[in-house]
Amino acid sequence: MLEVNIMLDKLQKSRFRSSFKLKEKEKLYVKEKGLETIKEHAYDFINKRLAPSFILNDGKQTPMKGHPVFIAQHATATCCRNCLYKWYKIPKNRQLSEKEVDYIVNIITEWIKRND
Repeated sequence: MLEVNIMLDKLQKSRFRSSFKLKEKEKLYVKEKGLETIKEHAYDFINKRLAPSFILNDGKQTPMKGHPVFIAQHATATCCRNCLYKWYKIPKNRQLSEKEVDYIVNIITEWIKRND
């Protein structure tokens, strides 16, 4: 997997991925909760919605708004298994490894830090 900063730079070149921004509401939420809490939320969302080998609603499991992590997932192409495969070459139909989950959470967290 590409180093986080290299991957974020690559994603910024995508018109669609670069269109996602945190609004003031989400920025305030990050400030109020703190980055460590946001990171915990990211682990929870990824482990429940992205890590399983079979996802019933894959491609529709990540809302487009409502939480900074959701917005970051779309910006970083970590929103569904199709995007994970396209951008990161992480195969579908298997459980994500702990290392892959850590990488995904780190890229989400770094994107939030850059956009806060």
